[in-house]
Amino acid sequence: METTPPRTGVVDRVLRRDSGIVLICVAVIILGACWYTVAGIGMNMTAIDMTRMAGPVGNPMRMASEVRWTPTYTILIFLMWWVMMIAMMTPSAAPTVLLFTALKRVGPDAARATRLSLYFLAGYLVAWGVFSAIATAGQWGLELIGLSDGPMMTIRSEVFAGCVLIAAGLYQLSSLKSACLRHCRSPARFLAEHNRPGPYGAFRTGALHGAYCLGCCWALMLLLFVGGVMNLYWIVGIAIYVALEKLLPRARWLVPLTGVALILAGLWLIARSATAVG
Repeated sequence: METTPPRTGVVDRVLRRDSGIVLICVAVIILGACWYTVAGIGMNMTAIDMTRMAGPVGNPMRMASEVRWTPTYTILIFLMWWVMMIAMMTPSAAPTVLLFTALKRVGPDAARATRLSLYFLAGYLVAWGVFSAIATAGQWGLELIGLSDGPMMTIRSEVFAGCVLIAAGLYQLSSLKSACLRHCRSPARFLAEHNRPGPYGAFRTGALHGAYCLGCCWALMLLLFVGGVMNLYWIVGIAIYVALEKLLPRARWLVPLTGVALILAGLWLIARSATAVG
């Protein structure tokens, strides 16, 4: 009597293919976002040029021409923020996306695990799109009241820059930061609590995960206004730090230490400004 040969090898190849497709999609998104950010699409100069011209914190080099906030320019600034957030945040979200894929392919949604993972990633990126819209409005507001340099997109006032550093440091020490970071550090627990079926469920879960990441990192992203929104050193440095916060859960000292360091840096900037005026 003939028996049907096991098909576990075929199943394993399909499962590996799902993870590979998702990983390739994530990698393409990250690389595309990095290229867009560095190239400074739509800007007067590339991010490399802006990084070379960046001045000291709170005292940026001013450009000769003023920027007019036309609808086209506003859209470009929004896209700049959003694509930059994608480049900075997607790497640290990749483990959760892959875990979501693995979870889907062993349940009733196994046949469409790859597609649902992309819905999850889309929801995550939309959450950061909301932040990008708020950051764009904030940048316009700072320029409107004269606290930010338009082309360099950096805070002019050392006192205000110091206040931003202090605020970011205090948020690092807050209970809300700790609560959001716990969700980001425990993707398995998050997915067990918030996983929903179907495309809408995947998008909703991704958006919720993005909201927790936003709650964890929004204050750190405001530091770009201090060091330069298009300053590659600050962009890469903050992205690496965010990844360390999420991927090193045992390093509990990292977050409070960073908070204290930011507060001290802010106080130093304010004191330096007061000394210069005096």
